[in-house]
Amino acid sequence: MLKTFARATTPIIHTAKQGFPRCVSSVPTTSQLDTTKYGGKYTVTLIPGDGIGQETAAAVKTIFRAANVPIEWEQHDVTGYTQEGDILFKQSIESIRRNKVALKGILYTPISKLGHQSFNVAIRKDLDIYASLVLIKNIKGYPTRHNNVDFAIIRENTEGEYAGLEHQSYPGVVESLKIVTRKKTERIARFAFDFALRNSRKKVTCVHKANIMKLGDGLFLNTCREVAKDYEASGIEFDDMIVDNCSMQLVSKPQQFDVMVMPNLYGNIVSNVGAALVGGPGIIPGANIGREYALFEPGCRHVGRDIQGHNTANPTALIFSAVMMLHHLGLGDYANRIHNAVKQTIRQGSAKTPDMGGTSSTTNFTLSVISNL
Repeated sequence: MLKTFARATTPIIHTAKQGFPRCVSSVPTTSQLDTTKYGGKYTVTLIPGDGIGQETAAAVKTIFRAANVPIEWEQHDVTGYTQEGDILFKQSIESIRRNKVALKGILYTPISKLGHQSFNVAIRKDLDIYASLVLIKNIKGYPTRHNNVDFAIIRENTEGEYAGLEHQSYPGVVESLKIVTRKKTERIARFAFDFALRNSRKKVTCVHKANIMKLGDGLFLNTCREVAKDYEASGIEFDDMIVDNCSMQLVSKPQQFDVMVMPNLYGNIVSNVGAALVGGPGIIPGANIGREYALFEPGCRHVGRDIQGHNTANPTALIFSAVMMLHHLGLGDYANRIHNAVKQTIRQGSAKTPDMGGTSSTTNFTLSVISNL
């Protein structure tokens, strides 16, 4: 179960029964966001993404239509190969600027294409969508090796190794700069502690490699420690863990984690480990939050090109991300209805996709969710 997702400046709505975060800090209210709304419907930017993106996005649109959700989609079929200067790239960015809220699938980033900026990285830096939130939690009806797993991964989106500052100083010698600033580290640390406070979480763990990167990760760790002092009266425990030890602890005793905060690269890796603990990338929802914009996408970033077009993709991750988006827009009743329908579908076990050990298609899973609305 996931807890409801709301903006920081709104009253905290107790919806723990639904399992989504009750509140995420540092997110403006609807009026502050000035979300595009016409005729009682919100306009939301939709970027289906590469691989299975079109199939999972179709599932979300079908379920929303069946549930009469007051959403109008403004779809842009950007791909991971779209260049930053392309018209489609610019149109998609302008759409998000206009609508303030987006639902996005995963975009493929070419590995060996020099000079090609990742759309995922570019959009977070251009719009200062600085906080990534990924929710790792067991789902009833989908048994895995570990039980009672329930933690949140919060990563800084705009700095670290993903700053994209690389150059070849000499043939065969490449220098890649890792950027860490006190200002942005403090911002993400406060986001993590506010999230913990508003969602009745008990502990925040800073994940780092300060034993080796004493300046960069040392600044990140020490800043988190300083921020932790401001929350001592709230009773939230703080600890830290070196990232390699964290990886071992995740696969041996994941129940010890509650809220985790870390730089960009570590968050990417830890999110994938977390996904494997509870069943894989097909069920992990996520959100990327800034002061002005909110972008919702699966928390584990796999495009699924190997199963593209086979009608076997699990749409749960994108559906749950869309449910988080509905809570963000104040459409909690629709969100809870869809969330409960997905949970009921998985508990029933009759429409499990291959990644969950079943044989059902994406279409059948979608129809089962609709039947449980």
